[in-house]
Amino acid sequence: MGRSRRTIPEELLLLALDPTTGTTAQPQSLDLGLAGAQLVELALAGRIAPDGDRIAVVAPRPTGDPTLDCALELLRRRGAPVRAVHWIGGPRLGLRQTYLSHLERCGMVHAVAGQMCGVLPTTRYQATDNAISREIRARLDSAIRTGVPPDPRTAALAALAHAVGLGKHLYPGNEGRSSRSRLRDLIRHDPMGGLVAHAVMDVQNGVAAQPRRSPAPATGRQAAPGGRAEEPARGVPVQPRRGSMARVVAH
Repeated sequence: MGRSRRTIPEELLLLALDPTTGTTAQPQSLDLGLAGAQLVELALAGRIAPDGDRIAVVAPRPTGDPTLDCALELLRRRGAPVRAVHWIGGPRLGLRQTYLSHLERCGMVHAVAGQMCGVLPTTRYQATDNAISREIRARLDSAIRTGVPPDPRTAALAALAHAVGLGKHLYPGNEGRSSRSRLRDLIRHDPMGGLVAHAVMDVQNGVAAQPRRSPAPATGRQAAPGGRAEEPARGVPVQPRRGSMARVVAH
């Protein structure tokens, strides 16, 4: 995969980056969105494909992008299709920081060192060229305002932006309500983007990672106090990720 175009994880992070403060909006859900964006990018590159609600590796050859290839190798090692919610809800220590550092190496952002409360060291990130972020935003605006079905990349980006809650960052206040609604509607234009976006929202909402069991037929006998008539489905833990971002103010 060449560097002639930006990847969806890169674009999602640039959308979330506040040009004034140098921090990222929706930091906890953004981590989930970046994991999902990797899946969409790998699908567009022909390396993986949806298999129901699971993700299957169909071509394990490297893409040439180190961050994507790391994700592809982890998927390959699973040996069998993995549910999207399991993949997105799994530990991704420092994924946001990985992509911030990646954008810095690519020259799209630069790090600005600082201090919090005059003591704790922090790092903020400023875009080196705001025209890039404006171009990404313009694609979303066009899809929202014209009603013309967007290309798969833009549709997937819109779906992920909605899933991680960037709608209120991009289109704030009451005046942005209709735009946020149309951003949500764009989720239907890309099947893979829709699958991943729904998985991101399911993880955030604590939706069960395993299919719910059908209720057992009534037998006329109640479960004993403290007993369980039915095993509850287990949800995906949604604890804030800890990693190299602990000292980075990118939220």
